[in-house]
Amino acid sequence: MFPRMFTRAATAALFLTSLAAQAETFTLTSPDIAEGRSLSEAQVFQGFGCSGGNQSPALQWQGVPAGTQSLALTVYDPDAPTGSGWWHWVVYNLPANTSGLPAQAGSGKGGLPAGAVQGRTDFGAPGFGGACPPPGDKPHRYVFTLHALKVPRIDLPADASAAMVGYMLNANSLAQARLTAIYGR
Repeated sequence: MFPRMFTRAATAALFLTSLAAQAETFTLTSPDIAEGRSLSEAQVFQGFGCSGGNQSPALQWQGVPAGTQSLALTVYDPDAPTGSGWWHWVVYNLPANTSGLPAQAGSGKGGLPAGAVQGRTDFGAPGFGGACPPPGDKPHRYVFTLHALKVPRIDLPADASAAMVGYMLNANSLAQARLTAIYGR
């Protein structure tokens, strides 16, 4: 009798733990962009033959995992015809209690929390650089990734490459939440 009761109690405990874990799913959302949908002209680069607003979208997140000490955000185009993709935005050292970024936070309009660092993108400068795929290419994917990190900060020089930042993020990752939009011209 005792072993059966213990087994039922253990099964119930595992079930409840599973439900609690599902309730705290780490998610990244935006009122400005939607999963699998095209970016608006506001998120298109201004230059290289593109004439968009070059504005970073508003982003929100929830379900940050326990143990997270800081957050980072990257925007990457794996379809860029470079052989290595294209980094459009790199922000790290976001406080763990941050729950989002306002529109244009990466566009020099303010809105980044104190201590946050915008790394150098493949455009050669820090800050958000919008979509600008070559004309006639299939629509490119723009992968917005929020990284929950097990360290309070990433210690890199401000001009570190996006690849170096990405290496440090992956080495210190607890979890990632993604939102992927597309854009073609």
